[in-house]
Amino acid sequence: MRHFDLTPLYRSTIGFDRVGSLLDTLSSFEGETPSYPPYNIERVAENAYRISMAVAGFGESDLDIEVKENTLSIRGEKRTEQEQENATFLHRGIASRSFERRFQLADYVVVKSASLENGLLHVDLVRELPEAMKPRTIAITTKTEADKPKVIDSKAAA
Repeated sequence: MRHFDLTPLYRSTIGFDRVGSLLDTLSSFEGETPSYPPYNIERVAENAYRISMAVAGFGESDLDIEVKENTLSIRGEKRTEQEQENATFLHRGIASRSFERRFQLADYVVVKSASLENGLLHVDLVRELPEAMKPRTIAITTKTEADKPKVIDSKAAA
């Protein structure tokens, strides 16, 4: 029996916490998942998530973030190559290649904000359920003697 690694599916779906166990029963796809740029997905609160992506060397103008039909797309493309053409590198370890990452978002997960600090792109997500879909608590009341209907005449008519 073959064991399938579903880690790529867990990493690219955000907000599908309840169906995680169901994914284990499905067969996964063959092939390699892209590994650049590296990223983390963390759960900040019960309904809040954060994607942190290492984008060293990319500025705000080099990154595009788009949400369309429950898909979050993050693209990076270096637009200023003039500085690098004039430089002679002895070792080039910082990647500056273009990339595109896509994440499937669950229903009602929205992108709240994005920030770039210290070479990390942080994208904050929140699950906002509509009021009609949120669970409600119904209070249980008991009737007291004062609330019960009063009997005026207890004799049966003949």
